Amino acid sequence: MIGALVLILFLFALNQGLFNSFSKKHKWFSKKLMNTLFLYHLFFFGVYYTYAAFNPSDSKAYYARPQFNDDWFSFFGTSTTFIDFLSWPFINILGFSYEMMMVLFSWLGYLGFIYAYMFFRENIPVKIKVFKNFDFLILTLFLPNMHFWTASLGKGAPIFLGLMMFAYAIKNPKSRLITLILGSAIIYFIRPHVFLFVAAGTVLGYMTGKEKISFGKKLMMYVGMIGGLILVQDQILGMAGLEDSENLVSDFESFSDDRSQGLSESGSGVAISDYPLPLKLFTFWFRPLFFDAPGVLGLIVSVENLLYLLLFAKIFKKDFISFIKNSPVSVKMSLVVFFLSSFALTFVMSNLGIIMRQKSMVMYFLFFVIYYYLAQKKYDKIIKLKKRRKGMERKGMERRRLVNS
Repeated sequence: MIGALVLILFLFALNQGLFNSFSKKHKWFSKKLMNTLFLYHLFFFGVYYTYAAFNPSDSKAYYARPQFNDDWFSFFGTSTTFIDFLSWPFINILGFSYEMMMVLFSWLGYLGFIYAYMFFRENIPVKIKVFKNFDFLILTLFLPNMHFWTASLGKGAPIFLGLMMFAYAIKNPKSRLITLILGSAIIYFIRPHVFLFVAAGTVLGYMTGKEKISFGKKLMMYVGMIGGLILVQDQILGMAGLEDSENLVSDFESFSDDRSQGLSESGSGVAISDYPLPLKLFTFWFRPLFFDAPGVLGLIVSVENLLYLLLFAKIFKKDFISFIKNSPVSVKMSLVVFFLSSFALTFVMSNLGIIMRQKSMVMYFLFFVIYYYLAQKKYDKIIKLKKRRKGMERKGMERRRLVNS
């Protein structure tokens, strides 16, 4: 445990260097907020570590597997084995203990929150209050369930980091090319199918976004994303055993039925495969709620899910469709990634415990869309008020001219 404490101090110092770098690029970057967020995330590392000590946890298997083979590159591949590949040198060369690996991956999850903060703050400079007194951005950054599932050794922390790196870099891909490539690689090697959704969302966003983007920039993104998908299509299909399929729709249905059935064979299983699509999506996004919460953790998550539901209700307005039509690349990309990921995952998820973990990947994209929508409405109101004031000032000046004349 002493090694874990030393590592925490080292990472805290490393954070300060990262903060200085980000502060030079973004004047609005708040070191104080990010340090507070680091301590908050560490608390959830402690919570998860305690939880794993008394409950089954994949983190133990992730720590054990890299020790079974002396050949590092035998672990190079996609999905679970890539986490073993990342862990191997730290465990076998640097001698990291289980606690140190938990701290390291928890830090990777924390880096995801830094990139999420920059992604939101750079694109949405307008502050928004929700539920009367809560800052939307602060509320989003401190959601407990998001920190719990990104504070341990496993897929959750690095995939969240990869997604947020990608989202941040896509605004200026040329100047953030390394971040974009690294984020894309992390997403692909951990969850190839999620890379498919991200690439599709990016291409659609660039095709329909309201910004005037140069042809060269668009061409670079199209070639990069579409070319990347063509190169890795076999690996993506291979995740579901569909690389040699002659009927993708039929074979995917069979795969999702089998996968859903397997995941439902637990105490928190739900018959989601029998639900109509709207109810499947509702279950994935907002359950468990209080009536079906699996245990104490489920009750805590139910509070957060209720919060998600209340935030989601804010976009059920007539002007939301017109907002989406005129929205920028970042919003359309986020919406497509969110819906495509949700749509695909609902076909293979039928376990509330796994649903709680999996949706942490994509919910930030929904929050971004909601936040941007509310900010746009506030900005439009500010512009209208300014125009009205200018109009009243002009009328006042005209009246004074008439009186003086």
